[in-house]
Amino acid sequence: MLIAGNWKMFKTQAETRAFCAAFEPPDGVEVVICPPFTSLPPAVESGLTVFAQNVHWAEEGAYTGEVSVAMLQELGVAGSLVGHSERRQYFGETDESVARRVRAALEGGLDVIACVGETLEERERGQTELVLRLQTEAIRDAVGAPDQLVIAYEPVWAIGTGQTATPEIAQEAHAFIKSLIDAPVLYGGSVKPENAAELLGQSDVDGALVGGASLDPDSFAAICRAARAA
Repeated sequence: MLIAGNWKMFKTQAETRAFCAAFEPPDGVEVVICPPFTSLPPAVESGLTVFAQNVHWAEEGAYTGEVSVAMLQELGVAGSLVGHSERRQYFGETDESVARRVRAALEGGLDVIACVGETLEERERGQTELVLRLQTEAIRDAVGAPDQLVIAYEPVWAIGTGQTATPEIAQEAHAFIKSLIDAPVLYGGSVKPENAAELLGQSDVDGALVGGASLDPDSFAAICRAARAA
């Protein structure tokens, strides 16, 4: 069971040190935190497993604002999120660019949590499986299903909205994704201590990608304990 905390654009270096000092991950659960780029060094120094929130496909070059695999590895970062819905929505990520980032990260020796998921409009149109197929197969066709790859299903309509997919919806989507690629699948979308146990208890849910609830050490630890129990 893997629990990953995506801090998005929150936490300075000082706040990161304070979190790491207060957070006590339970035994029996694999825990990853994904701080913003500037807070990666203090996070790594804490001894926790640390992923970046994004990584570029090129080794170097004229890519203002981007960060390469080697730059992350120099800091001691173990992996990276790729293709988060906010990257797709606000920064123009496509299935093709996500696949390129995933391939470069894996080939460079980083672990990857690659995100897929449908918008509310796509779900209401009955296009959930089509969207998941296109996004997942783009990744699978680029890299296969190596051990270093994890998929995160994040229904876009449940991210930062307070809405959460029912356990049944999550299970159905995870089972479908697993029919396309042989990889663990995390659930991401308003995961909280109150709903974590039920979501993580589904047979095809292999962990969680936690957003806002990962910013508080006590809240994040409670979700990790729910994962251990599941």
